[in-house]
Amino acid sequence: MRQQQSQLRDCKIPTELRTWLYASGSLTQQLTDLAQGIFKVKPNAEHFQRLSLKDAQWLKMPAHHTAWVRESYLYGCEAQPWVKAKSIFPILSLQGRARIFQHIGNKPIGYFLFQRTTPVCERRVLWLEDGWTRQSCYTWHGCKFIVQETFLPAFEQYLQQHSLRTSS
Repeated sequence: MRQQQSQLRDCKIPTELRTWLYASGSLTQQLTDLAQGIFKVKPNAEHFQRLSLKDAQWLKMPAHHTAWVRESYLYGCEAQPWVKAKSIFPILSLQGRARIFQHIGNKPIGYFLFQRTTPVCERRVLWLEDGWTRQSCYTWHGCKFIVQETFLPAFEQYLQQHSLRTSS
């Protein structure tokens, strides 16, 4: 049943987004490449909150555990944001090397996450209110955290226009 639901959902994913939702590696680098070197992060909220039950289960942590959350928009070569990002770092994960993530300001998480390393990643793809979203649960230097990336309508439009230009 779950596999059937997943297959039905996959059929509804716009073709141009499917590759992005299931791509491995650094989204930061992939967006930078697509935008011919242009990329910026604009953080819009950083705060502490309790893990949701679903996220706590995925991270294998107690549901009452507190996390540091960073919400931001990712921009390519256009004025409109392409991706709405949300990173969820359980307090226990903000130790050791992962402490850096709480203090990176407007730098992309991917810059640190994929620098000379390939973190273990579990992924799920779902539809949220703002659009198609990929949630990645990373294990990086022994720390587990979630990075959620929602591809916004401006990104889908850019992909459609970009594919028209490259095919003509």
